Amino acid sequence: MQSQDYTGAKWGLAQRSRRATSAELDQLFDDGIILRTHVLRPTWHFVLPDDVRWLLDLTGPKIRRGLAARYRELELDDKTFERAHKAFIVALAGGRHLTRAELGEALRKARISTEGQRLPHLLMHAELDGLIVSGPRRGKLFTYALLEERAPKSRAVERSEAIVELSARYFQSHGPAQLQDFAWWSGLTMADARAGARLAGAALGHETIEGKEYWFDAKAGRVPDAAGVAHLLPNFDEYTVAYRDRAEMVHADDALAGILSNVVTIGGKVRGMWRRTPAGSGVRLEVRAMDQYTPAERASVEDAARRFGRFLERPTEVTWPSFV
Repeated sequence: MQSQDYTGAKWGLAQRSRRATSAELDQLFDDGIILRTHVLRPTWHFVLPDDVRWLLDLTGPKIRRGLAARYRELELDDKTFERAHKAFIVALAGGRHLTRAELGEALRKARISTEGQRLPHLLMHAELDGLIVSGPRRGKLFTYALLEERAPKSRAVERSEAIVELSARYFQSHGPAQLQDFAWWSGLTMADARAGARLAGAALGHETIEGKEYWFDAKAGRVPDAAGVAHLLPNFDEYTVAYRDRAEMVHADDALAGILSNVVTIGGKVRGMWRRTPAGSGVRLEVRAMDQYTPAERASVEDAARRFGRFLERPTEVTWPSFV
């Protein structure tokens, strides 16, 4: 799950769990049961310790190749990366957890410049190489740890097997979806996407609808009617970022601007935007509708807001500025 917005990603996880709270997910993250690293695409994702190494082995090389021009601009070569990795090992070995700023200081002590965007790229490169990964938070600050110490039992998987496993997981959790959606989400090539879906065999079903071929979990049954169900999705939620073809999610007449922001979905369609603002000891949710809601739809949005309140363990209220 994409997680450069840590709080939003936690809410995305909570909506796919059995009433997990923000505090409970914080504890899982701090305990290393949930990790965060650059994987799949050049952005942070939540991953499980058992999966982190094979996912990095599968998707890290292509991400690095895509960043080659940027590395040249920043004068980052293999020798510099090697020196940086050695500095990170010295700084973090023995179970130490350091912030981005502290690792920047470790690099400067090793006479490695961290000017401009060099520091975030040196850190990302070390993540993609499977050297460092998220550590526990220190107050509101995030830390890094050595991957071999944070997830010592993370498994390695042969590339062909990894492609099949990732393909099956994607279509079983995101289906029905197209091969182009999986290639976009995973960062793999279309050739890899086709091979993965084919080799997943009986685990996946597929069907052609209006000229588009969709893949899905072969064991999936009919889902309950969700025509009036509302969700308050966070920015970069899997529902909005995990597909290249979003035609079934957003009406063709609606602008896609803001699709990666906090969105209101009703019956699976994006129907508005939302944001949170402080309200004393509680939270105020401001909902901006893109069209007219029925009373039942409005009540469903209010119910989604109450679920958000349970996640935060704080009372919530909903306001409706510019309600159509």
